[in-house]
Amino acid sequence: MRYKIGDVARILGISPDLIRYYEEKGVVSPDKDPVNNYRYYDTWDINFLIDCLWYKNFGYGIEQVAHIVSNSTYSDLLDTLKTRGDEIESALRFQQLLLERIRKYTETLDQLRSHIGKCDIRRSVEFVRYLNRYNTMYDYDDELQAVSREWLKYMPFSRRYFEVPEDNVLGEGDDYAWGFSMAMPYVEEFKLKIRPPVTYMPSRLCIHSAFTSTGKDRFSARHLDFLKEYAEQRGLKVAGCAFGNLACSVIENGETTGFFEVFLPIEEP
Repeated sequence: MRYKIGDVARILGISPDLIRYYEEKGVVSPDKDPVNNYRYYDTWDINFLIDCLWYKNFGYGIEQVAHIVSNSTYSDLLDTLKTRGDEIESALRFQQLLLERIRKYTETLDQLRSHIGKCDIRRSVEFVRYLNRYNTMYDYDDELQAVSREWLKYMPFSRRYFEVPEDNVLGEGDDYAWGFSMAMPYVEEFKLKIRPPVTYMPSRLCIHSAFTSTGKDRFSARHLDFLKEYAEQRGLKVAGCAFGNLACSVIENGETTGFFEVFLPIEEP
């Protein structure tokens, strides 16, 4: 029994163009009518096309599928399958990390609003960070920009991070810096190298809180004045720059509002 290209397309649910592509790659060799150049496929050809669908559904591209079906030895096929299995395993691991991250992020946002303007004492987690913006000026250092491009690929595992110098928290200054941070479990997962300009930040005893900033370019060290007041009222000694993360930006009362989590290190008792 011979089948025209349209018949084969209907049998397999694929396009005539894909069948022609596999013909070009030598996967199938239909008979051609010398008069009208119509192609006629037999069950042998259809079996090879089914093989193509089999491997395509493992996630191989059509060019790789054509090579597997028309050129692979037994050992070649085993190597190809093992490689694809490793790729799928890696993708599954990443998706699992992403699932855990979005659940943790959701939990953080669910709790953050209740912490706004309220302080508690807790230890910060250990993390790494780098800074690439000081007030409104970005640092164009080549090495720093290379790190920035690399870290942007790891979002949302990397987070937008800020620091306010200790003397600005305690005084009237308004300097701050921005960059990115990443918790140590993700640093280890992605095997990131910790070397300048990336800095390791150990766990610290801190005053912890949250605050908001509404409007363009309204972020200020003065948002942290309530942390200083909390420390003074309780006789706590500040022991380093304030730091934290932008949790999210949303529309509140018609204006863009950032929600921030913040930590202010204090001396250990």
